[in-house]
Amino acid sequence: MDDHSDDIRRPLSPRIEVYAGGGRKQWPDDLKAQIVADSLEPGAIVTDVARRHGCRPQQVHDWRRRARSGQLVLPAAAGALSFVPLVSESSPSVAAAPSGSPEAAVVTVELHGARVEVRGTPGLAVLSDVFVALRRTRSC
Repeated sequence: MDDHSDDIRRPLSPRIEVYAGGGRKQWPDDLKAQIVADSLEPGAIVTDVARRHGCRPQQVHDWRRRARSGQLVLPAAAGALSFVPLVSESSPSVAAAPSGSPEAAVVTVELHGARVEVRGTPGLAVLSDVFVALRRTRSC
């Protein structure tokens, strides 16, 4: 006769693991921006990008919408150029200066409440540094 009493005495091995979540995951803006940038790469599929980063495709679409509206600042790609609106104002001091004089050139950039004036003929590296610094002021 078979005795199955041993089965009753053995402790059962745990088959279920319970994870106590702390609520919703908080995604830092810089990580959201990186995920959005990844999703905008040529050939990228939002579902695959979301799965790779452990988030939902709906979140990625929402973050992309926020990036388009300017609520989420994307990281600058190395060597990537972007355009900003140019506002031209004529002032008496600029109009009176000789047009061929490099000292007369003034570049004024206003972004996120910060204003920078660059006089003379700045190089591309200087202007790039100005835009990077202004972009950082928004994230602070």
